Amino acid sequence: MRERQEPVGAAARQGRLTASPSQDAGAKPEAPPSIRNLDVNGTRAALLSVPPGYAPDRPAPLLVLLHGAGGDAQQAIGWLNELADAAGLILLAPQSDGPTWDVIMGGYGTDVQRIDTALAETFRDFAIDPTRVAIGGFSDGASYALSLGLINGALFRSVVAFSPGFAVPTRTEDHPRFFVSHGVADRVLPIDPCSRTLVPKLQSAGFDVLYREFEGGHTIPAPIAREAMDWMLRGNG
Repeated sequence: MRERQEPVGAAARQGRLTASPSQDAGAKPEAPPSIRNLDVNGTRAALLSVPPGYAPDRPAPLLVLLHGAGGDAQQAIGWLNELADAAGLILLAPQSDGPTWDVIMGGYGTDVQRIDTALAETFRDFAIDPTRVAIGGFSDGASYALSLGLINGALFRSVVAFSPGFAVPTRTEDHPRFFVSHGVADRVLPIDPCSRTLVPKLQSAGFDVLYREFEGGHTIPAPIAREAMDWMLRGNG
């Protein structure tokens, strides 16, 4: 049973996020390494993974990582948690309200609000480097990450899309950069109508895109995950 939802605001219906790491510049509490729940109305909205090296006097990079259709936040954390811990990266893995993300079910709204709430709580409680805030995902989560990344480019400097299907931005903001990977034998989201169509469109619009194809299907190979993490942590430099 879904939790009772707050009314969806105009910003959420456009896919716009309002949370910002600059909203609260005050001192942050110490935080031991852990994976913790972030709840909305008593129901899990996200999982947050804090790495062993986190210290409130050293702002950390943050990756919002989105699960695929039928998946969950725990699955998303598992993809990159070991790499994130080693790199001192905070992972925020939201949980979609339905079996997949709202825009795929009919339009932006509830999931945008849930992500915004989880981000606001993360920015309030943790020291986050505003120049290294990224969004990423796999499969439907990759499509959603591409879409929200384009809409909220002033927040997300980098976007990581593992095997995306499409992007449906309501607008574009600022100029994020993109890492896109796809398996040439993907039978769930075939590469030709998906990444081989998406990537040229992003490039023709002037976006910086690092694109990797690999032998295999609908998955995230370990070397691709490591390269994506290294690329994200390098930032725009």
